[in-house]
Amino acid sequence: MVDPDRPLIGINGLLDKTTEPKLHLANRYANAVLKAGGVPVALTPVGGPGDIARMLAHLDGLVLSGGDDFDTARLGLGPTHPEAVPVPAEKQDWDFLLARAALERGLPVLGICYGMQLLGLAEGGRIFQHLPEDRPGCQEHRRKVLHKVALEAGSRIARVMGEREVDVVSSHHQALASVGPRWKISGRDHEGLIEAIEREAHPFALAVQWHPELAPEGTVQDKLFRALVGAAAIESNKRAFGART
Repeated sequence: MVDPDRPLIGINGLLDKTTEPKLHLANRYANAVLKAGGVPVALTPVGGPGDIARMLAHLDGLVLSGGDDFDTARLGLGPTHPEAVPVPAEKQDWDFLLARAALERGLPVLGICYGMQLLGLAEGGRIFQHLPEDRPGCQEHRRKVLHKVALEAGSRIARVMGEREVDVVSSHHQALASVGPRWKISGRDHEGLIEAIEREAHPFALAVQWHPELAPEGTVQDKLFRALVGAAAIESNKRAFGART
């Protein structure tokens, strides 16, 4: 029987197609989940909607990890920017199926960088394809740049972090330009760029544009993974109770 205090947390990864298709997942995501009290489970981008549903039925939470860029042409959001490095088409399609299925199921989910953009785009968001070109004069966000993010008072992420302003590590050149009606913007940088979003009518759906798993251990960033694992433990208990009744 699965220990409800050690919930299973699925993590999606990259699809490496340099030789035969294979999963590539940086250990830092799994380590962050493990240190927060969860059991990390790597998810390979294979199968269709039914397979994803069966996969999620065994999980208590989900991390949508960082990655490359979106093929916006495939999404009907205009030509893909020449500076973009799109993920393989089958990986992008699978990720959208995974994200939407997890949200519909009410599974606790934490999106990171590409994962935040994925959640936003999955439910009506828009994207800046290349910074700073799409926001002339804005600060650089690539190559593990350090900057501050202001969190909205009363938001879930502000409660989780216990602070209204946090230092973050960013490594991206795409970013959400807007979100759909189901999502609330709960964090921005000093130039107004969207840095955190959350889905209010959901047990736990939170996403950040930065990389909390790159922060030194023992910082406030650890609280994001502990909050996910805590929400997943509740999900695990529900499943265990349901199995006994």
